[in-house]
Amino acid sequence: MGVKRIVIKVGSHVLTENGAIAKERIFALVELISMLQLYNYQVILVSSGAVSAGHTLLPLDRNSVANKQALAAIGQPLLLKMYQEKFAKFNLICSQVLLSADVFEVSAQIRHAKVAIDTLLDNGVVPIINENDTVSVEELIFGDNDRLSAHVAHYFDAKMLIILSDIDAFYDKDPNRYNDAKRRDIVSTISQEELEAEHTPNNEFATGGIVTKLQSADFMMRHNKEMFLASGFELNDVKSFLLDGKYLGGTLFKKIDKEELYEK
Repeated sequence: MGVKRIVIKVGSHVLTENGAIAKERIFALVELISMLQLYNYQVILVSSGAVSAGHTLLPLDRNSVANKQALAAIGQPLLLKMYQEKFAKFNLICSQVLLSADVFEVSAQIRHAKVAIDTLLDNGVVPIINENDTVSVEELIFGDNDRLSAHVAHYFDAKMLIILSDIDAFYDKDPNRYNDAKRRDIVSTISQEELEAEHTPNNEFATGGIVTKLQSADFMMRHNKEMFLASGFELNDVKSFLLDGKYLGGTLFKKIDKEELYEK
């Protein structure tokens, strides 16, 4: 079986609890990545949480973009230190890669970044990617790295994007408002209305919501790749999906061609 390259994106809400960094969740995530390496996966981690981490040391008002930039600068090394300590328990090395959105607009920059990522992965190192929030304000205002992770997956040759979030799946209606909301196991098309809906982040640190995740899924499917959305609070669904090929929960976004539909 060949090496399978995937991107795992973890959101701010998953990494934060009661105003502090959720160290147990970080450990569980690192443990999952170590298990995946044993199953021949190469994992690129896209991690939010720099602003959240910075706020634990300096509680500035997060309504100011300038303050968020400062918090990201404080939190980024703190977050990386936590990851380094956890990965070391599994004898793994992690690395920090800060990207700005315009990297993906210049083919030469994409090639240079990909060479670095390939070299890290080929040597068993886990690249931890975040947008450079101190100089790039777009992610601070809108996105929470969802769309960045989709671009990372596409341009760095990953077959699948895994988004671990406070949103545990895609439902036919808002599960926070409707008790009869049903989880959608597999989604092959996303409507324009769903892609352009109002953004509803669930957490004071989060800047995304279901819409940015749907936009990421749409981007992946348009490039004939897959995305799996699951809970980041407990990892049974993603473990079952990646290690056992079973659906316990979560939603797989996958483009289905006519032949597959005919076979079904």
